[in-house]
Amino acid sequence: MSSISNLIGAIGNFAWGPIMIVFLVGTGLILTLGTRIVQFRKLGYAFKLLFSKTETTDGDITPFQALMTSLAATIGTGNIAGVATAISIGGPGSVFWMWITAAVGGATKFGEALLAIKYRITNENGEKSGGPMYYASRGMEEKYGGNWRWLGWSFAFFGFIASFGIGNMVQANSVAESLNTSINVPHVASGIIIAVATGLVVVGGIKSIAKVTDKIVPAMAIIYVLGSLIILFNNASMIPKAFGMIFSNAFNANAVGGGFIGTVVRMGVARGVFSNEAGLGSAPIAHAASKNNDPVKQGIIGSLGSFLDTLVICTMTALVILVSGLVTIGNDGLMNVKDGLTGAALTTTAFSEALPSFGAFIVSFGLVFFAFSTILGWYYYGSKCLEFIAGVKAVNIYKWVWALLCFVGATAKLDIVWSLSDAFNGLMAIPNLIALLALSPIIFKMTKEYEEKQKKLKLKR
Repeated sequence: MSSISNLIGAIGNFAWGPIMIVFLVGTGLILTLGTRIVQFRKLGYAFKLLFSKTETTDGDITPFQALMTSLAATIGTGNIAGVATAISIGGPGSVFWMWITAAVGGATKFGEALLAIKYRITNENGEKSGGPMYYASRGMEEKYGGNWRWLGWSFAFFGFIASFGIGNMVQANSVAESLNTSINVPHVASGIIIAVATGLVVVGGIKSIAKVTDKIVPAMAIIYVLGSLIILFNNASMIPKAFGMIFSNAFNANAVGGGFIGTVVRMGVARGVFSNEAGLGSAPIAHAASKNNDPVKQGIIGSLGSFLDTLVICTMTALVILVSGLVTIGNDGLMNVKDGLTGAALTTTAFSEALPSFGAFIVSFGLVFFAFSTILGWYYYGSKCLEFIAGVKAVNIYKWVWALLCFVGATAKLDIVWSLSDAFNGLMAIPNLIALLALSPIIFKMTKEYEEKQKKLKLKR
C-alpha cells in the first residue's frame, strides 16, 4: 500500500509541480496576449451577455445556467479551505499569485468555452456533448489531420477518475464534517441525505442540475460575499495592512522560511488553479451545453468564471483572514498563524471571531452548499467523460454509482482517495493545454473576426 501511495504522491507532485505551473500560467499568458486581454476588455459585455435572452434553442441550458453549472463545480472547498491553506503554508503573498493565475486564467477559460461550442456534438439522446475530449480530438483532426482521439480519450479518462474523488467523495466528506461540527449531525445521516438529494437531482440530467445550481450558486455566493463585506467594513482600518502583507510577501518567502518558487508561488498558483480550474478543462464541458451557437460569445461568458471565483470570492476569504489578526508577521520577519490553524478551520475561526453570532455558520453552510453544488457539477463532468469513453448507455449506471459514492465519501476516511483524485485532477490539464495551444490560432482568428464584425455593425447604426 505504501508503494501505491508513494506512486500517487509522485504523480500528484508532478501534476501540481513547477513544470505544470509554468505550463498552466504560460498557456494563460499566451491566450491573454493573443486575444488582447479579452477577459478584461470584455468584462462589462460579458455580464450583459450573461443576462441576455438566448438567440437559439440549440442547446440544453441557458448561457447563465452554463456558467452557474461551471461555477458550481469550482466554487467550493478551494474558496474557503484552499485559500486558508495557501496563506498558512505559502504566506499572504500566495494570494497575489492566486490573482495572477486568475487574471490570465480568464483568457484560458475564454478559449476553452469558445472551443467547446465550436466542436460540440449532439449525442444519440439529443443532448449536447463537448469539452476538451472533443476539441482535443475533433478540433485537432480538423486542423492537423490524423487520428487524435487518444488525446481526447486521455482527458476523458483523467477527468472520469478525478470526478469520483475531487467531485464526489471529498466533497461529501466536507459536507458531513461541516454538519457534524456545526450542528452535530452524524456522518451516516449526512451521507444518506447527500446521496438521496444528489440522486434526485442527477437523475434528471443537465437540465435538472442547472435548475438547482442556478439558484444555489448565486444565493450562497451573495451570502458569503455580503458576510465578508460586513467584516471588512467593520475592520476597514486593517485592509491597507492586509494588502501590504500580500504585496510585501509576494516576491519573497522569508516569512515562511522557504524557497520563493517552492512556497509562495507554488501555493498561490496551485490553490488558484484548484479553485477556479482554469486550464484543467472541466468548465468547458458545462459551457458546451449552452443554448448559444456563437463560440466567441460563450467564450466571453466563460471568461467570467475566474473573475467571480478567484478575484471576488477567494479575495474575500483572504482579506477576512488577514484582517482578523490570526496571521501576523513578527519583528523577525517570520509568519505566525494562531494555534497553527489551517484550511477550513482558519477561515471558520476568522469569520466566527469577526461575527460571533453567525460568522461560523456562514462558513459552515457555505461549505455545505458549495460542496453539494460541486457534487452536482462534477457529476455532469464525469458523465460526459464516461460518455466519450464508453457511450451514452454507460451513464445510466454511473448516476446511481455516483449517488452511492456520496454516502461512502461522507462516512469513510479518504486519504488515498484525495491523493488519487488530486493527482488525476492535475493530469487533466496536460491534454487540455496541448489542445488549447495547438488550436490557439483558431481562437485568435475567431476572436478577431467577431470583433471586426461587431465594429461594422456599430458603424452601420
